[in-house]
Amino acid sequence: MTQVGTVYGQALYSLAREERLTENILSQLRLVKACFDAEPDYLSLLGSVSLPKPERCQLLDESLGKALHPYLLNFLKILVEQGKICYFPDCFTAYQQDYYNDHNILPVTAVTAIALSQPQTQQLKEKLAKITGKDILLSNRVDLDLMGGVRLEYDGKQLEDSIAQRMQQMRQLLKNTVL
Repeated sequence: MTQVGTVYGQALYSLAREERLTENILSQLRLVKACFDAEPDYLSLLGSVSLPKPERCQLLDESLGKALHPYLLNFLKILVEQGKICYFPDCFTAYQQDYYNDHNILPVTAVTAIALSQPQTQQLKEKLAKITGKDILLSNRVDLDLMGGVRLEYDGKQLEDSIAQRMQQMRQLLKNTVL
């Protein structure tokens, strides 16, 4: 995440927190991110210097103006006017991280060889909540290379207890064994 994205995202979060709009703005940010992800050319157009800034801001008004809170719409216009709309994904990430920190939420990705069932997902969420003391936002990603077990990814950390990891440890042990 860039420093620009962090500064702008945290500034938006600070305003939203003062106005008690953090959840509303986050849900709208997710919609904007989904739009930009679905149409990356639109984000490029908003950052294009060949189109005058007022016209780019007018595009925002026409496409998103009625759907967004004025604070968020103005935030996007500021990014356009400052030539920083390309940092929107980082702004979104910074805002979301601040929201999660304020609401004691820990996003965790469980990487497994097969999709977790609903009971398994619930058990894992409860166990992680007890360990961390946080509300767990759990997502599951399937990776067939694991062969079995689970790898948990959160806060830039990885905890792994998979067959692939155990086999790698066994290889290292055998490789380092002197006969």
